[in-house]
Amino acid sequence: MGQFILLIAVFAVIIFVTIVAVISRYKRCPSDKILVVYGKIGKGPNGESRSAKCVHGGAAFIWPVFQNYSFLDLAPLSIEINLTSALSKQNIRIDVPSRFTVGISTEPGVMQNAAERLLELGLEEIQDLSKDIIFGQLRLVVATMDIEEINSNRDKFLENVSTSLEAELKKIGLRLINVNLTDIKDESGYIEALGKEAAAKAINDAKKSVAEKNRDGEIGQANALRDQRIQVAEADATAVTGENLAKVTIADSDAARREKEAEATKIAVSAEKIQAAKALEEAYKAEEMAERERSERERATKMADIIVPAEIDKQKVEIQAEAEAEKIRRHAKGDADAILAKKKAEAQGLLEVLSKQGEGFEKLVEAANANPKEAAMMMIVDQLPELIEKQVEAIKNIKIDKVTVWDSMGGSNGNGTPATANFLSGMLKSLPPLKEVFDMAGMDLPGFLEGKGNKTQNPTKTKQVKPPSKGGTEPSQ
Repeated sequence: MGQFILLIAVFAVIIFVTIVAVISRYKRCPSDKILVVYGKIGKGPNGESRSAKCVHGGAAFIWPVFQNYSFLDLAPLSIEINLTSALSKQNIRIDVPSRFTVGISTEPGVMQNAAERLLELGLEEIQDLSKDIIFGQLRLVVATMDIEEINSNRDKFLENVSTSLEAELKKIGLRLINVNLTDIKDESGYIEALGKEAAAKAINDAKKSVAEKNRDGEIGQANALRDQRIQVAEADATAVTGENLAKVTIADSDAARREKEAEATKIAVSAEKIQAAKALEEAYKAEEMAERERSERERATKMADIIVPAEIDKQKVEIQAEAEAEKIRRHAKGDADAILAKKKAEAQGLLEVLSKQGEGFEKLVEAANANPKEAAMMMIVDQLPELIEKQVEAIKNIKIDKVTVWDSMGGSNGNGTPATANFLSGMLKSLPPLKEVFDMAGMDLPGFLEGKGNKTQNPTKTKQVKPPSKGGTEPSQ
């Protein structure tokens, strides 16, 4: 177990060292330097072999063992060139003191030249190499130009120097940044003579210009004085004319002003009176409106004191009436619902009764061999005791404590029947006979009820009905 942990630790250390080594071989290039990678670089885009790879403003990974790197400094180099006894085109020797500023170029092809020729050189060595190239090219440019051209047309001279020198500096990876010329001199004093001639010519031209200017000044002064007098006289005449016209204009203006003032005064007085009248009218209207508003306010106050309580009472009554009506309506609705439910229940019960009666009548007809009359007779016979009981009930409750019969016939009706018996018999005959009940129902009384049956049958014995318990008499049938 310990060996396994040791192996993991060694493996982790190896990975860490590898990562640190890789990171340390990744080089970034500052903006004021050129990173030159040399060694096994590979071939260029056209298949040509390269001795170095230049990187400016970026970074590159340096493979260990196979590659190495170095930096080229882009700091500008200021070189003082004191060129003396340079032969010009006119075979006159001149001195050209100047100062050149050069630096390593960042163009792709020129950077490659600098990497190949200046990588291991110091700044002083690069400065000396540049100075030799500048001396040679400067002498060449001076030999192709006249002294007058060099002295008067410095821009052309500098352009020629830059053009000639730029091509030579690119060969070693440098570029020309700036050229400054101080003072050009010659051994024979030709440039000084040219300067004196130019100075004398300038002085003479200046004197001539001064004289011409003085002459022009005198003439101009005389012309100015003449023009001044003429213009002053014309101005005086014009001024007098103007003064007279101004006086006339002032007089007319005064008259017009007075007229306008009078008119304005009249208009102002009229306007003031009109405005005063309008102000009084508006004041009266305002007072009238104020009084009207006050009366309206008082009226509204009184109306509010009277009408508002009445309205409140009215609304209270209306609310109470609505509440009472709602209560009645709900109560009525409840009663109606109860009645409706009761009627529905009664109708349902009646429907059930009628249905059962119909079923019973149907069975009764079946029992009577499908003869409706006999079925009806059976129903009547079934209800006959109740009918007789109802007839009896008609006179059963008649309370007769005492019956006084006045019989003018001497107690009999001629056939030996007492008058009291006739009275009771009449009461019984006042009941509707059974046959009439059947006739009113539209049916025929059976023969055995009419006594048309067996003649040998004993007549029905008369049933004696006892009088009520209170001692009254009840007739017998």
